[in-house]
Amino acid sequence: MKIKNYSSNDAYDEMFGSNGDPRQSTATFVNKLASLPAGTLQRRQLEAEMSLQKMGITFNVYGHEAGTEKVWPFDLLPRIIDGDEWSTVERGLRQRLEALNLFITDTYNDRKIYKDKVVPEDLIFGSKTYRKQCEGVTPIEGVWCHITGVDLIRHADGQIYVLEDNLRCPSGVSYVLENRELMKRTLAGVFEGMSVAPIEDYPEQLLKILHDCAPPTNDPTAVVLTPGVFNSAYFEHTFLARQMGIELVQGSDLVVQDGYVFMNTTRGLEKVDVIYRRIDDDFIDPACFRSDSVLGVRGLMESWKAGKVTLANAPGTGIADDKAVYSYVPKIIKYYLGEDAILPNVPTYLCSESADKSHVLENLETLVVKPTNESGGKGLMIGPQSTKEQRDEAARQIKDNPREWIAQPTLTLSTVPTLIDGEVEPRHVDLRPFVLYGKEIYVMPGGLTRVALPKGSLVVNSSQGGGSKDTWVLKGNSNQHVPHFEASQQQEQGSADA
Repeated sequence: MKIKNYSSNDAYDEMFGSNGDPRQSTATFVNKLASLPAGTLQRRQLEAEMSLQKMGITFNVYGHEAGTEKVWPFDLLPRIIDGDEWSTVERGLRQRLEALNLFITDTYNDRKIYKDKVVPEDLIFGSKTYRKQCEGVTPIEGVWCHITGVDLIRHADGQIYVLEDNLRCPSGVSYVLENRELMKRTLAGVFEGMSVAPIEDYPEQLLKILHDCAPPTNDPTAVVLTPGVFNSAYFEHTFLARQMGIELVQGSDLVVQDGYVFMNTTRGLEKVDVIYRRIDDDFIDPACFRSDSVLGVRGLMESWKAGKVTLANAPGTGIADDKAVYSYVPKIIKYYLGEDAILPNVPTYLCSESADKSHVLENLETLVVKPTNESGGKGLMIGPQSTKEQRDEAARQIKDNPREWIAQPTLTLSTVPTLIDGEVEPRHVDLRPFVLYGKEIYVMPGGLTRVALPKGSLVVNSSQGGGSKDTWVLKGNSNQHVPHFEASQQQEQGSADA
């Protein structure tokens, strides 16, 4: 089956080859689509959107003129990933998370990697994400980052690259699970014969790793700590707590007594052993960070440092997802594991380096410029789509504070067929897989495929008009053919927290 007038131009399409035929891994699915009566897809898409509204599956957008709470945007056509290719991605994600955890431990303790001059120490110890309060701490099981979401993109050459790491409060996994459920209810027949890897055990796996890293106790109690209903990811906080069967709490529900953390319940105080915290370091403990915080718990950091409670993710993990540190991750992997990085980085220019800064300032029209410690696509300047005023402003900010900026060459994000006004059209996507680290590492097969819905858009973030798709990882080998296109100078790299 071919789709009339469907063309991704210079981009790699995840479902169709350059000749318009389905890829080997997607052929069965495409044939199933072709067998559906006319209008079925469009009708099911409407049904899916109505279901999202009825079920209240939403996300918050700060400052949006049409209101804060938005229905989660979902497209019915899935992204399909070959099983063999996924096994490589999975190994790369495991390798990356293991190395970054070793890096964080070393940074707050022995600092060997800086003494050996693999990573420049001024890059870290002058960073806003470095937490002096974490010095000398080694968390239970040596795990700092228990949950990570790694943003991946595929360029026109067919290669999958790591775009950035999210090690603080990565969001989006609840939508991965809801997307799958929605697909099963709306288009159940297309799963038959597809051998799609299941993802439904994620909440169980998450609770397991939280318990794995609890202080010694027979029956650990875990909770999800949320900033509250106005947070952009509040739906996810409630979803995960409900799925794991644990309490969703705010800072006012917790108290530290005798060095231990307790939760207020109708039965009195109940000891808490593990906190999956979804609030930023700055707000987690007013005695240690921002004194005006009303979201956190006074004394929480001392309890954590004493090993009486586990915080997931641990404070201080932000040093490892600083976008300036990102460029050193292949060296970090080599240093701690003695291995080459399985998943390559996108080439990155550090504006803190004089030569890199000069190159960036001279080539703003072709580069994507990013602040090192923002998320959600905030502060992004996409050179090929920018105005002169935007480039001038970017240049001014880079000159004022070069440490806070990086730049990357423009790559072409891959595309996936997407239903737009009843027609199937290519739209650019990225992928955020989720990885858990307790006594073992668990990689959810697939992840959140984010879609740039407006035609020609290169921004996939939901807060800026992006949508989402179900992601299918197929079991087994499909011997997928990967054509090679000439690299384009179109790119989107607007990824961060959903």
